[in-house]
Order: sequence, then structure tokens, then C-alpha cells
Amino acid sequence: MASGGGDAKSLTQWLREKGFDEETIGRMTRRCKNLPNLDAGEASGVWDYLLNHVKIEQRKLRYVVTKCPKVLTVSVDGKLIPTVQCLTTLQAKPGEVAQAVVKFPPILFHSVEQKLCPLLAFFQTLDISDKQLAKLLMVNPRLISYSIEGKFSQTVDFFVSLGIEKEGMIGKILTKEPYILGYSVDKRLRPTAEFLKSEVGLQGTDLQRVIMNFPGILSRDVNKTLRPNFMFLKSAGFSKDQIMALVAGYPLVLIKSIKRCLEPRVKFLVEEMGRDKGEAVDYPQFFRHGLRKSLEYRHKILKQMNSTCSLSEMLDCNQKKFAMKFGLIATV
Repeated sequence: MASGGGDAKSLTQWLREKGFDEETIGRMTRRCKNLPNLDAGEASGVWDYLLNHVKIEQRKLRYVVTKCPKVLTVSVDGKLIPTVQCLTTLQAKPGEVAQAVVKFPPILFHSVEQKLCPLLAFFQTLDISDKQLAKLLMVNPRLISYSIEGKFSQTVDFFVSLGIEKEGMIGKILTKEPYILGYSVDKRLRPTAEFLKSEVGLQGTDLQRVIMNFPGILSRDVNKTLRPNFMFLKSAGFSKDQIMALVAGYPLVLIKSIKRCLEPRVKFLVEEMGRDKGEAVDYPQFFRHGLRKSLEYRHKILKQMNSTCSLSEMLDCNQKKFAMKFGLIATV
């Protein structure tokens, strides 16, 4: 029954040899009630498989076992091997399965037939390929623990209610932002969408475009992040229509740091560049550019040359193209 040469020693002794101290062993024992009854040889077999076949680094494997000691109780032949093989056949890249286990060790506990197969079938209805599903699971392995009816279907129905097509479009959102599936529709996604509609003023295709381009905005807390940014832009003199245009053109304006990004850029635009705030509305990506490396540098060059241009002409190019455009280097 025991394997890996550990049958002559106690589990506690074996854990000590693997680098676990007494306090950690005690915590692991309290967390996993079956651990004290585990044979050291069986634990050694699991450890060796995860170390040598799944290729989890020893330091990270120690973290996995500390975080989830139940891993040591899983049958290698009956559970670990078929689960790992299934994850690997999803076209996961080398090393990704190991990363997924480190992120979410319980991925090893779920039944291939009862969880992975229905999950594959569900995502196929959203035009998500096996390869894309592999990416989703490798990035956010916790997905395997969610209920299809209780979690995934609700999220899909929510996107459909916003006018986003189930086939193709929703799949693109999920592959772009895998963690969005972990958020509650009622507690996070819907309130955020309502804020974007009612307070920011985004409707129809504008709202859909924002969500398609930056789905992560739906996972942000309205009161902690989005509304403070909205109120700052309002206090800075932008009208509601202008804020709506800014968000539609560059959604990240609602999540950028006010102190480190928005405030210094608005101040520089008005006080140093002498431009109207409306120019940022015409080119919302203005808030994407670095203050010192891009804005200050290029403004200084244009000022020295006594040259004027729009924000997009000034910023919508890399440094080399900027230099060529304004004659700083000879064109080839």
C-alpha cells in the first residue's frame, strides 16, 4: 500500500525531512483531518509525482502542500494521473499545469467526468475552443470549482442582457478577462454596469464597446474606484457628456490613480501646455501616455520649435516616428 520508500518512517518525520517545521505540520494537521492517518509512503508517492512529472518546483510544492495538505491524500493512479493528463490534453503549454496547481491546488480534486467534460461542453456553446478553455483554466484554475448553472450561466445571461451576443462575443470577453467569471453578478457586475449606464451615461453600442475592449472594468468596485474617478473628472471641469466620451474612448480613465495619473495630467494639459480640456476629450488616450517620458518631453520639443499640433498628432506615435514627423531626424 505504501510507496516511495516512506513506510519505515512516520508522516511527521517525512514532513520534517521535506522542510516543514512543527508549527506548519500542526497547522496542516488541523486543516486536513485525514492527514494523521496517511502513510508516509503514500504521501511520498504524491510528492514525487507532482515534483517529477507535473514539474512543480520543490519550493512551490512545499507551498502547495502547506496551503492545501489534502493534496497528499489524493490517489496518484486513481486521481492525479487522469486529471493531469486531461488538463495536458487541453493543449496546455509546458509548465502551465504546474502553475495552475500552484495557484489553485483543489483543481486536482475535481472529477474529470463530472467537472471538466461538462465545462468543455458549456464553453463550446460560447465558441470557446479547447485551447482557449485551457488558457482560461491555466490563468484562473479556480473556474473548475464553479457551478455551471449557479455561476457561469448567470454570468452569460447577464452579458446577453446588455446586448452582447452569446456566440462569439461573450467568449472573447471571457478569454480576455478570465477572472470576471469569479465575480458575483448581483453584487459586482450588475451594479457596475448600472453605474456606467445611469451615471456615466453609456448606452447601447457604446456600453458594449467599452465592455468588449476592457471587460475588467466590470469587476471594479463602484464606490471605491469608479465613482471617485468620475467625481474627480467632474470637479476638474469636464461635463457629463465629456466624461462619457472619455470613458467610451479610454475606459481606463475610470480606474487610473487620481493622484498619480489623472490629476497631474489634467494640470499639465491646462497649465503647462495651455490647452483646453476638450482636447483630451477628442483624444482620450492622452491619459495613457507617460507624463515625463512622453508628455513633458514632446511638449518641450514642440515649444522649442514653436510648432503646434493636435494631441493625437503629438502623441499617437512612438518616439522614432515623432522625431521623424517633426524633422528631428532625417527620414529614409
